[in-house]
Amino acid sequence: MYTTKYHKASDAANAASLLSGAQDGKILAGGQTLVPTMKQRLAAPSDLVDISGIDALRGITVTARKKLGVLKAKDGATITIGAATTHAEVAGNADLAKACPVICGLAGEIGDPAVRHRGTIGGSVANNDPAADYPAALMALGATITTNQRSISADDFFTGLFATALNDGEIITEISFQAPAEGGYGKFPSPASRYAMVGVFAAKSIDGDVRVAVTGAGDDGVFRHAGLEAALASNWSADAVSGVDVSADGLMSDIHGNAAYRANLIGVMAKKAVSA
Repeated sequence: MYTTKYHKASDAANAASLLSGAQDGKILAGGQTLVPTMKQRLAAPSDLVDISGIDALRGITVTARKKLGVLKAKDGATITIGAATTHAEVAGNADLAKACPVICGLAGEIGDPAVRHRGTIGGSVANNDPAADYPAALMALGATITTNQRSISADDFFTGLFATALNDGEIITEISFQAPAEGGYGKFPSPASRYAMVGVFAAKSIDGDVRVAVTGAGDDGVFRHAGLEAALASNWSADAVSGVDVSADGLMSDIHGNAAYRANLIGVMAKKAVSA
């Protein structure tokens, strides 16, 4: 047995202070990863700092790029999501569904209802599971992750398997990105966990830039695929994907499928993403 102290943070600054005073403190938001890990005795934090009740870390703001009167997809809206916002809240937000429906669809496919009503976008991003959905979305959308200390681009934030650019005591406060002109997410989920065996998020910005990010397949976690980006920049269509050779180099092999299988799935899910 071990002792863990529980703290209910009043705001982000208070959470950071509580973390700095702990020997081995951990942030608790939805607890969908941390609590099972503690149950298995794979983590034994000295202190838990609960940020789930901080209203300033919750909520979704959609700001239209132009004063169009009614939000709609492809208007280039700027979207800001508080770190403690649950997957269910992302999936069900009406304004977000109008401005960037692909994010709502992605969130609605995470886990099961119990997971979606407890798990948070900030927790998922901070954990950076190599098969999680949000990292691919944020990388493809060129998102910015804001913490209590700084702002970090998604390209710089995700650094490896379960690894991020976060420093000790640094807390994600919000995530922001611009809604794409075109965007889709193709996911081949594990039947048991609903994690992505392969997930491909493709996005074309309102300025025409194309970014494609892959989750669930890379040995080093989420990554961008230059070949798919180049093909889709010339021709945003499933046909363009067919001409791209997806190499198995650097892809993972496990009980669910080898690297060659995942390479094939990347092409299949990229077509699904673009078709969506």
